[in-house]
Amino acid sequence: MTEKHLEGVYIIETECFSHPWSKQSLENELNNETSHFFVAVEEGEVIGYIGMSAVIDEGYIFNVAVRENFRKKGVATALINELVTFGKKNNFSFITLEVRESNEPAKSLYSKFGFIKAGERKNYYSSPTENAILMTKFFSNQ
Repeated sequence: MTEKHLEGVYIIETECFSHPWSKQSLENELNNETSHFFVAVEEGEVIGYIGMSAVIDEGYIFNVAVRENFRKKGVATALINELVTFGKKNNFSFITLEVRESNEPAKSLYSKFGFIKAGERKNYYSSPTENAILMTKFFSNQ
């Protein structure tokens, strides 16, 4: 993600999340050396993004989001693949994320990449209140 992508990522945030990141928060991540954002762009428009914080050899996914009219077209798959590839290249031990308990399509997608249920966070989400499933992909760096 670069500065030219901020507006597009912010639009996706507001469309997809009940508590979106502010534009300022997204801009702050541009200068955060531990943050890594990848965007999907079609005809100059940001159609999806994924963001992660890297701490030593661990990856913590912030968000994965795709504009509604581009869903079910492989955009999220490409973004997750990019992040998993980044994790492999950088010798991560694991990448982890939280997903709404009711979000079966997302859980299924993460499972295809080798993410497994590693825990649960009670009442993690609000608007509406819902448990989060903690899913983690472990890398074998032998």
